[in-house]
Amino acid sequence: MKYIVCEQPGKFLLKEKEIPVRKKGEALLKVKKVGICGTDLHAYSGNQAFFTYPRILGHELASEIVEIDANESNLKAGDKVVIMPYISCRTCIACRKGKTNCCTNISVLGVHSDGGMQEYITVRQDLLLPANNLTYDQMAIVEPLAIGAHAIRRAAIEQNEFVVIVGCGPIGIGMIKLAQIAGAKVIALDVNNDRLAYAKNEIGADYVINVSDNPQDKISEITNGDMATAVFDATGFKGALEVGTDYMAHGGRYVLVGLSKGELVFTHPKIHAKETTLMCSRNATKEDFEHVINVLDQFPTNSFITHNVSFTEMIANFDSWTKPETGVIKATVDF
Repeated sequence: MKYIVCEQPGKFLLKEKEIPVRKKGEALLKVKKVGICGTDLHAYSGNQAFFTYPRILGHELASEIVEIDANESNLKAGDKVVIMPYISCRTCIACRKGKTNCCTNISVLGVHSDGGMQEYITVRQDLLLPANNLTYDQMAIVEPLAIGAHAIRRAAIEQNEFVVIVGCGPIGIGMIKLAQIAGAKVIALDVNNDRLAYAKNEIGADYVINVSDNPQDKISEITNGDMATAVFDATGFKGALEVGTDYMAHGGRYVLVGLSKGELVFTHPKIHAKETTLMCSRNATKEDFEHVINVLDQFPTNSFITHNVSFTEMIANFDSWTKPETGVIKATVDF
């Protein structure tokens, strides 16, 4: 079978190897489509933390079962399945509490172990979700949307509350729609007017604001001085993360979805005065994946996926996906 490996930063190779042999409790899957995410782009650029090379990338996966043992979900050969790429230990304190998304020994496909940029892959059966009702395009975007769904669920969004989502990349865009489905009125922030236009016109954000245009004043105006009761950062940029609480109401929640490598600095009196609830949101659980699958018909998959190529064309195109001027929101690769 063919596979694509990131040998070192800036270098992909198309290679061949034997089809993997599944172990007991695993399924052999035919990979149909792979979504390209920020982790893949960062790994290719050489700035992904805790990353080793060579590595087969890819964890946003649409696949079809080739072989599988008898299982509780009644999955069988020929079924389309979404893969949860977070391999949890199932025994640590987090797993025992149902928080498999932050397992103390977590291994993520395409990051800590080889991922889905290969024609076939073996995966533990309990990480598979039935998806016969979805297209391969829809299946390939379930994982990034599930990350947003987890953050929205963490924040316990209520009907008609104002929320701010900072960052209109793929994760932020998904969160806008999922927050609206949860009943919120969404104010989207970004530095890129094209992304803001997409958030407004295609996703349906209630309000969009360029961060260079006095966002704190505009949010105050929109909310009649209250500010937003929940603020989500989907950028991972230090500067954005540190000012997010300025958009938050007293008694509000601040949810860090984007990941920064370094230290963050907050003025304690400022966040203390608001009795800030500060929380992080990492990965997603089965519940989040299932929620996304159930509401995916409300999401504009066709416009969200802006670039698609076959795996034989991926290496030639990958560089362009790292450049904002290409207008990429979500790129996918057919296998």
